[in-house]
Amino acid sequence: MKKVVLIGIMLVVVVSYALLSSGEEKATPAKAIAHVLIAQVDDLSFFLKDQFQPAAESNLPNEKQLQQLFLQARLRYKKIEWAAEYFDAATTRAVNGAPVPEVEMGSGQVFEPAGLQIIEGYLFPRYDASKQKDLVKQLKTIQYGCNKYKTYFSNIDILDGQVFDAARLEIFRILTLGIVGFDDPLTQKSMAESAVSLESLKNILKYYAGNDEQSKKLASQISAAVVYLKAHPGFNSFNRAEFITRYGNPISRSIADLEQHLKIHVIRYNRLLNQDAKTLFDLNAFNVDAYTPNADAVSTSQKIMLGKMLFSDPILSGTRTRSCRSCHQPEKAFTDGLIKNTVIGTKQLLKRNTPTLLNAGLQPAQFYDLRAITLEDQVSNVVDNPDEMHGSMAMAAERLWQNKNYRQLFMKAFPVVNKRAAIDTLEVMNAIGSYVRSLTAMNSRFDAYMLGNNKVMTKDELHGFNLFMGKAKCGTCHYMPLFNGNLPPRFIKMESEVIGVPESATGHVIDDDLGRYNQVQTPSFKHAFKVTTVRNSSRTAPYMHNGVFKTLDEVMDFYNKGGGAGLGIKIDNQTLPLDKLNLSAKESKDIIAFIKSLDSRY
Repeated sequence: MKKVVLIGIMLVVVVSYALLSSGEEKATPAKAIAHVLIAQVDDLSFFLKDQFQPAAESNLPNEKQLQQLFLQARLRYKKIEWAAEYFDAATTRAVNGAPVPEVEMGSGQVFEPAGLQIIEGYLFPRYDASKQKDLVKQLKTIQYGCNKYKTYFSNIDILDGQVFDAARLEIFRILTLGIVGFDDPLTQKSMAESAVSLESLKNILKYYAGNDEQSKKLASQISAAVVYLKAHPGFNSFNRAEFITRYGNPISRSIADLEQHLKIHVIRYNRLLNQDAKTLFDLNAFNVDAYTPNADAVSTSQKIMLGKMLFSDPILSGTRTRSCRSCHQPEKAFTDGLIKNTVIGTKQLLKRNTPTLLNAGLQPAQFYDLRAITLEDQVSNVVDNPDEMHGSMAMAAERLWQNKNYRQLFMKAFPVVNKRAAIDTLEVMNAIGSYVRSLTAMNSRFDAYMLGNNKVMTKDELHGFNLFMGKAKCGTCHYMPLFNGNLPPRFIKMESEVIGVPESATGHVIDDDLGRYNQVQTPSFKHAFKVTTVRNSSRTAPYMHNGVFKTLDEVMDFYNKGGGAGLGIKIDNQTLPLDKLNLSAKESKDIIAFIKSLDSRY
């Protein structure tokens, strides 16, 4: 107890000194916030070293004590989460990273899981005494991370614009990950932790507050949200639709309004979520050109028109018999309705089901195994694939150059300074990529509801949404608002999962496709596949990478039973929770009703 009081006194002294000192450092809001962060990091670090670690090292460890210490450590981390995630994401990966290996999209480097989420698995639902040494190791790893945080905030100036940007992203993190139990799946203290995160943001934003209406409004909104979270701690019963529309969206709007009111200088970044987006559901919240291969590859109307023509033209295939549209049919939500299409020119089935291209431009990686980083890479991969189009990008570019009409269209879409002598293969790829990016449509009834039209969704659909984000745990993999595996709010990591998809709907043998393991030979990636979007899935049957399930009812039954493990399939690396969801028939029906509300209007 004395140590807790001492730490509290130190926190006050450090912050007070920072604010009162009048030497070289002027007590600007950003500098004051940096000092607060340093004190909060020290608070977490000292707590781990002086209380949690000794208890973990004890010869007679107390399970309840360790569990309580863990929960207290989580709350201390949540105070700094907004800054830790924004300013030092690499360190945060080892402090509160997901409990599975992570692969960096560009380099392919594999990072082993570490941090609080790993510790949660050691302590809940019961303490695993065999993990004592691992527990201590993880606590030391987090303390090392705290030292890195402290070094950062002690030596690198943070900017006002970054504070506001990070604050809005933290609101989005709470709405997409916090209240769905993404990083506390076993303890499910999501509402209490989200309340602490919000209170921390309120205290940080006070440094910019005045007597103006914007400041008062924001403070009042955050306080009301905290009260709501504390009054509704139940994980399964929490009304996420109400919280997002009544509290979350208004708060993120108010942070943006205060930023504009104070004329805060905004540093622009190229990223998927536009910095001008006041909510995750704004009509232009997402930048479809965020994942283009270079700055010259951004979409234009000429590129889109040309890409649409190429998309439907079999000239790209080696046999001139198959186009992109042959498998991605607009009338079928850019799928083909088949379990699997055929190898070109034969009746032999392809290896995988055809996914939709709707909103594909909002993914930082393509294909079920994530082997293509850009849509341009995907186009090249498909054209060159001997089974799919059996062509050559170089040959296709030459054919297009010989076509007078296409030659003129390429000259308009890709003007060059010097006289043209050919069409570049990247231009072909970029034209089709630009067309696919134009197929972005985040305008479902659900989106309209989140923007304030409370008449467009039924009671059952809203119940389905709350189940999707809560009891059914769908939202911990299919992240709102894209409802795919693109991890919010930074949207730079496309996740894959091992769910144990069977080779047949009634079988008890796992499909033999190794998925992502074929690209990255990490054992945990065996049978891992991209988390595809749930949007428009009512139109894109059959389902899974192998098209094994014909209906959404079959998909829900599969998840309700606990995935492949629930079917009796022996699979050591399943990342989907093994326990049954225990959804009633009515609950499954409501979730499907919600999924149908995600259909785009295009």
